[in-house]
Amino acid sequence: MMSDTGLKPKTRRPGWWLCCSLALMLVSAMGASTVQTSGGDVSITDLRWETTPGTEMSGLLFVPDSVTAETPAPAVVVSHGMYNNREMQDINFVELSRRGFVVLSMDMYSHGFSAKASDVATILSGMYQAVKMLAGLDIVDDSRIGITGHSLGGMSSNAAVVADNAADSGLISAVLLNSADATYTDAESGEWINLYGDRSVGIVAPQYDEFFFHDVDAAGATTSPRDFIANKNAQSFLHFGTAPGGDIRQAGTLYRQDVDGSEAIRVIYTPAITHPWSHFSKRSTTATIEFFSEALGAPDPINPNNQVWQWKEAFNFVGLIGFAMFITCFAMLMLRVPFFSSLRAGQTVAIRTSDKPGKYWFWGTLVLGAIFAALVYLPLLTNVHAHTGSRDPWLQSSPAGVSIWAAACGVFTLLVLAAFYFLYMRKRGITLAERGITMPWRQVGKTVALAGIVVAVSYLCVFVVDYFFKTDFRLWVLAVKAFPPGVIWVSIFPVMIFLLVFYIVASIAANSINFIKLTGKSGEREWVNTAVLAGFNMLPAVVLVLIQYIVFFVSGEMAWADGNMVVIWLIPLMVILPVSTVISRKIYRLTNNPYLPGIINAVIITLIACSNTLTWI
Repeated sequence: MMSDTGLKPKTRRPGWWLCCSLALMLVSAMGASTVQTSGGDVSITDLRWETTPGTEMSGLLFVPDSVTAETPAPAVVVSHGMYNNREMQDINFVELSRRGFVVLSMDMYSHGFSAKASDVATILSGMYQAVKMLAGLDIVDDSRIGITGHSLGGMSSNAAVVADNAADSGLISAVLLNSADATYTDAESGEWINLYGDRSVGIVAPQYDEFFFHDVDAAGATTSPRDFIANKNAQSFLHFGTAPGGDIRQAGTLYRQDVDGSEAIRVIYTPAITHPWSHFSKRSTTATIEFFSEALGAPDPINPNNQVWQWKEAFNFVGLIGFAMFITCFAMLMLRVPFFSSLRAGQTVAIRTSDKPGKYWFWGTLVLGAIFAALVYLPLLTNVHAHTGSRDPWLQSSPAGVSIWAAACGVFTLLVLAAFYFLYMRKRGITLAERGITMPWRQVGKTVALAGIVVAVSYLCVFVVDYFFKTDFRLWVLAVKAFPPGVIWVSIFPVMIFLLVFYIVASIAANSINFIKLTGKSGEREWVNTAVLAGFNMLPAVVLVLIQYIVFFVSGEMAWADGNMVVIWLIPLMVILPVSTVISRKIYRLTNNPYLPGIINAVIITLIACSNTLTWI
């Protein structure tokens, strides 16, 4: 039989832990700022400028102290890909600026703080607008301007070359396409071409890229990205746009040729990484440094293998930990404020005991929920237009698709929990009220108010760090960053509403229903239960990601080729889902209220998702 066996009178000191979380965020901001400014030798300006069409773009401009109007430097525009933002290029702007380059890390149209667009063509046009802005600065040597973009940013680099070719006077001297194909043939005739002319051009072609670098071999079969270098597109590119044939050129070698009286470079780097990992790869970064140092000339040459961006990522990660701690500790501290003190339980909720049938229900609900989540993810996201390359039907397709899946999982879990309650708990005299599932209406209002305050103050820390240090809290594809006000309104439907369904149900399941001892031993710690729940929450994401990439690494092809993007979206969830479980448990133990942590998690994660994606007009 399940029962509430004892309450713990002792509680942690949230004020002390709150100070620790603030210290971690401050250390993160100061450390990351020190790295990205090269110890204060590089200045950073948050830019907003009006482009030729009259729309606004944003970017971060990095200017080494040695650069002046009298001593202009070569410059590089760096661009993120679809569903990302300017801060995602931190590896490139850190390493290039410390080598003396002026660097502009841009927000593409419909991303970050730049103006919103209604189609992909407009988004692709932003790179050339950034080039023209950079060329107008007197600190820039406009004869040595390079561009590099990841994924959709690489596609925008190709679009910029086309625009530059049509201009009266070209501005782009070097192009590095990162995780994006070059233009190999003429769109109308199909003939091999050298679109890039006398510019130096390189490609970072990951061997396990989920989107690009397929070709067709002599037998007409589609080739794997890991075989890209040996096939026609790569060989034509390395032969400066001529028909494939003759000598077989190799990866990692810089090939030089006179084109229209100027020496140009062609090179392809093939690191054994995936498409998103190129944001976080020393090999990809080495290639970027090497290419621009050769193509433009680094004012302050430093060995390409001498890299410090890893320190920035480490400091950013420390801030991410501090942010998660702050959410929990601030909520716990606010429970001591007289107005919200009624939300605090009389004593800390302790882990409960359970009989054997109760444990069967525990494991059964977890297994069923994980199976359902794993089975419906790909079919559901394929059919709700989560990744269509257009605004129809969602203003933010990525978080919309994931939130629909989350809501479906929440509804399924709610049905399973209802069966658990009616078939087991109610028969044993366990009430919804004693587990916090029902509460007086006056408590509902206070719950919502406190959740709103916790979210607002937590994100205030993020905005303060952004304002004073130009940093945020992130780990690879997971980022907590400042955002424009419009994100809040765009996020409400469907993302916030659907995530509220999921995270409230998840909190009820984890805390009101499944907070039980698993072995029945008197000394069993509650962290065992928390760890099991956190593990099962992230299990569907982990399983799908592992299947996709184990098959990819072994065979050279993905398990679900049409799920390339939506499987990538699961990667940050492998961190978010277990961490949100821990936050939920910590707050619940003090309140016996599953709704407070559920709302906090839902809104925080909505803002994380909706500030790191593409937003259509």
